[in-house]
Amino acid sequence: MARATGKSEAVYERLKGDIESLRLRPGAKLSEVQVGEELGASRTPVREAIRRLARDGLVDFVPGEVARVAPISLGGVRALFEFRMLLEPRAAASVATAGAADERVLVPFRDLLKRLEEFDESFGALDAGAQVRSYTKFYDVTESFDQAVIAACRNPYLARTIRDLRGQTVRLRHLSHSGPRRMLNSLEEHRAMLKAITRGDAQAAEAACRHHLAQTLQALIDNLTSQDLTFGRDVQVDITG
Repeated sequence: MARATGKSEAVYERLKGDIESLRLRPGAKLSEVQVGEELGASRTPVREAIRRLARDGLVDFVPGEVARVAPISLGGVRALFEFRMLLEPRAAASVATAGAADERVLVPFRDLLKRLEEFDESFGALDAGAQVRSYTKFYDVTESFDQAVIAACRNPYLARTIRDLRGQTVRLRHLSHSGPRRMLNSLEEHRAMLKAITRGDAQAAEAACRHHLAQTLQALIDNLTSQDLTFGRDVQVDITG
């Protein structure tokens, strides 16, 4: 049983990563047999992994039917960001307030601000192709920022709710950062949030986070209206490599 559970975890992490990075596109079928063959797993751990992904909101799963990667729709994106607007600015403000009272809270955010400045300085010296390849480094910084906010948020219910939405928000990140211009705008937005938090300025942190979410939502709307990502068409699934 432990062996199956370990295999299920491996399948879950692999599929989750492929869904979040859009390597598995919205609407793609997830056949238990095909996934099992390609990942070297039996149907039981594959089924367990797919059910976990369904609970995460990343897969549409109905027993007896073939599971599919959950579609991304304009309505769903708007609803998600309406909810995020209620949560994340308050969390940023909470962290800034905690940092004003305890300098130790600010240590990871000062480190992240330094990493962001270093990335910004190096990014401008790259050619266009290298800039695109460097996006992963920026994603690493933004993911670290999001996780640091969750860890430092003083309201455990707020932190847990934001954490539970991570699968959805990570998947959309790859759509919102559609080119160097948006990525650089996002960099400035993260710089503003980090500076506000490291100053202990709760009001500025909340406002900067709200602005970032609004800009990200607009970028997603622009992208979704120009790409065929919202419908559950049959898509060739390739999870090898």
